[in-house]
Amino acid sequence: MHFTIFKTPVINTLMRWISAVILRLLGWRVDSAAADVQKCVLIAAPHTSNWDFPIALMLCFVLRLDVYWMGKASLFPPVLGAIMRWLGGIPVDRSQSGNLVQGTIDAFARSDKLLVIVPPEGTRDKVTRWKTGFYYIAVGAGVPLGLAYVDFKEKIGGVGKLFYPCGNIDEDMILIKQFYANFSGKNPQQFDSNNINVKK
Repeated sequence: MHFTIFKTPVINTLMRWISAVILRLLGWRVDSAAADVQKCVLIAAPHTSNWDFPIALMLCFVLRLDVYWMGKASLFPPVLGAIMRWLGGIPVDRSQSGNLVQGTIDAFARSDKLLVIVPPEGTRDKVTRWKTGFYYIAVGAGVPLGLAYVDFKEKIGGVGKLFYPCGNIDEDMILIKQFYANFSGKNPQQFDSNNINVKK
C-alpha cells in the first residue's frame, strides 16, 4: 500500500488536533467503541453527501486510524488524484472489481496492520443494492468488518462495532442492516437500510 498522510507523524498529529477542534465546534461526537483494531474492512455508510468525506476523514484522524479508502476512478484525475492518494485513496475501476477484491485480500495477507474503508453504496445517490466487495474481501482475508458510520441527525460518527462474517451473506446482511437502521445521512431520504439488498 502507498504512503499516505496517516503515515506522516507530524502532519498526522497536527491534523488530529485540528480535526478534534473542528468536530467539537460543529457539535460532533466521536464513537470509538470498536476503533482499536489492527486489521479490518471498514464499511462506510450511510453515504448521501459530499460532506461525508471530510467528516469521515476528521473522525479517522481523531480515532488515530491509519486507513485507506476506495473511491471511483473519476475522483483521481491528474494532480488532484495525487492528493487523493496521499489522503489514503485507492482508485477503483469497476470493470476490474474481481481483481480488486483479490488484490486487497493479498494486501491483508502481506500486512501486519491494514484498515481499508469500502463504501458499499458506491455513490452518494440513493441506491437499493449494496456492492458486495466489502464482504468478500473480509471473508477472503479472514478479517472482521468494522461497522463505521456518520449520523448527521445525532452528529456522531466512528466505528461502532466489529462484525465477524460467517460466510453467508444473506444471514449477515440482516444483522448489518439492523446496525445501520437508526443512522441518518446528510440527505436522509437517500438512505433506508431496510430497503438495502446486495448485488449477487
